[in-house]
Amino acid sequence: MARRTATAPRPDASVPPARPAGASADAASRIAAWQRRAGRHGLPWQHTRDPYRIWLSEIMLQQTQAATVVPYYERFLALFPTVVDLADAPQDAVLRAWAGLGYYARARNLHRCAQALRDGHGGRFPATAAELARLPGIGPSTAAAIAAFAYGERAPILDGNVRRVLARYFAVEGDPAAARTAQRLWDHARALLDAAPAGLDMAAYTQGQMDLGATICTRTRPDCARCPLAPDCQARIQGRQDELPAPRTRRAQPLRHCWMLIAECEGRVLLERRPDAGLWGGLWTLPQFESAEALAAARDALPAGEAPQALAAFDHVFTHFRLRIQPCRLRLAGAAPAPDGADRAWAPLAQLDAYGMPAPVARLLAGLYADTPPPR
Repeated sequence: MARRTATAPRPDASVPPARPAGASADAASRIAAWQRRAGRHGLPWQHTRDPYRIWLSEIMLQQTQAATVVPYYERFLALFPTVVDLADAPQDAVLRAWAGLGYYARARNLHRCAQALRDGHGGRFPATAAELARLPGIGPSTAAAIAAFAYGERAPILDGNVRRVLARYFAVEGDPAAARTAQRLWDHARALLDAAPAGLDMAAYTQGQMDLGATICTRTRPDCARCPLAPDCQARIQGRQDELPAPRTRRAQPLRHCWMLIAECEGRVLLERRPDAGLWGGLWTLPQFESAEALAAARDALPAGEAPQALAAFDHVFTHFRLRIQPCRLRLAGAAPAPDGADRAWAPLAQLDAYGMPAPVARLLAGLYADTPPPR
């Protein structure tokens, strides 16, 4: 049930809109009936009309698989039971609860959106997709999903799984992420709803599209024999299930480098908070440098007690690049210098879990201190 936020592109006035192929009048009903019979029903964000829980799951499921999301979702709700609780929480607490899910702008936007709901809507979610889409971090597909699940609104969605289902069902050519192809897919999504009966179960239909893409109409080896859309699916009829949707155009992944300083003193390690904008925005991480020379200058300014130790470099993969991290460990002599500013802290090794850190940094420190007694 991993879901991605899809952005509805603005129509190009110079190009006539593509006419969607005639959608079967019962296609949407077949999807809803299939979901009720064979879809997934045991995920913790299902069987609720609470827009807060639905919104939280939709944001977490963007570019993240359901199995990964479940423990984060449950922990998040335990910490922030309502949207006002989330709005009132410090950003550090929100980022700490999010740490490990990645795409941290989602967490910052989640917090901003909660504050906007508290301050401008009395802590209540708007009841239409159009109003929901005006809130921070909520795109048109996410807004439509919330409106469908919480309020039964007839609004089309277009997350990553649904793009694949529609691209195959209507035999849509082109990269689904390209603006013109995405516009055609939005047209088809609306056409399916326009052709559906007035009494369509929107929760089952919306969930059914997601479930189809996640469990049946998968990226490879789609299970057409079990698909409710198989009788009139154009990709199946044409034998093009492996060709559609067209593979996304991918650029070569550049390799970037950074150097990190692990400065230890009196059972503590030096952390600094990243700026909100940019990589790992708002999270606590090790002091980070763009060159070995910059690292050496910062290291030499500290009262070293032992010779610095270069640890094994490792790569962390992001969507558009790989980051090669070179850690350097330094044990300091004497008392820890006072941190310069609120965005630096000497974190006790026994309390690192209290700091929201990027997954690779958390793993690095956990591995480093798992079998080593903290320095005293």
